[in-house]
Amino acid sequence: MKRTSRISELREIISSEKKRGRKIALVPTMGFLHRGHLSLIEQAKQTDAFVVLSIFVNPLQFGPNEDLSRYPRDLERDAHLVEEAGVDVVFHPSVEEMYPRPMLTFVEVGELDRVLCGSSRPGHFRGVATVVSKLFNIVQPDMAFFGQKDYQQYLIIERMVKDLSLPIEICPVPIVREEDGLAMSSRNIYLTAEQRLEALVLSKSLNEAERSIHGGQRSAREIERQIREKITLESHGVIDYVEVRDAGSLSDVTDIQSPVLLALAVKFGTTRLIDNKVVEVEQNV
Repeated sequence: MKRTSRISELREIISSEKKRGRKIALVPTMGFLHRGHLSLIEQAKQTDAFVVLSIFVNPLQFGPNEDLSRYPRDLERDAHLVEEAGVDVVFHPSVEEMYPRPMLTFVEVGELDRVLCGSSRPGHFRGVATVVSKLFNIVQPDMAFFGQKDYQQYLIIERMVKDLSLPIEICPVPIVREEDGLAMSSRNIYLTAEQRLEALVLSKSLNEAERSIHGGQRSAREIERQIREKITLESHGVIDYVEVRDAGSLSDVTDIQSPVLLALAVKFGTTRLIDNKVVEVEQNV
């Protein structure tokens, strides 16, 4: 496995592989990798492409009071994990390499940025779309792999690629969970033992809401109420949002008649966790 922190060197590596006829697969990450990230690599390896994994904690997507400075980092640990997983090259640029001068150019994502995490984290998805666009320009992949734990991010990147006519296939990969149901996240390391136990209410509330929909409940507001009630009664978590949205457009839903996204963000202490579930609607109920 090769490692580089230089854009010019990475481009040379990729150019050499493309001359050999290889397809290029990109797995963008912020590092401190877990089994969810490894599932992205597994999917990328199945394509028989040359796999590029990026590790970059992107300052553009963090707000002034968020956890940029304390976001977990361990490059050597990550490099060992991905080498075992079969990654071909790790790209781990510095902030100065990615942003050698103050940025004047950004990628705006319109209405998809105004709901869910975009509403509570202004500018977050502008930062995400900008850095992913920059990575796409550096790597020029044929395909890129994104986990669906951040479903909104996946939709935004997919829309960006379509709107800008980028010749890249966006490949979504399902959420990977711990055995007890907690969605895997690099931020889980922040949780105390008590908070870790309480956080299980997130997946449990989503599962109960799914059962309620399959049982015939069609009111989006009632589903949101049920999720909020369970989280409030069974944890000390502070709810940022609990929303039912159209699974394809993230538009507001009142009456559930087509696939919906059940999405939530909850803070346990200072740790903000997100989770979601896409629910198909049984029309014959």
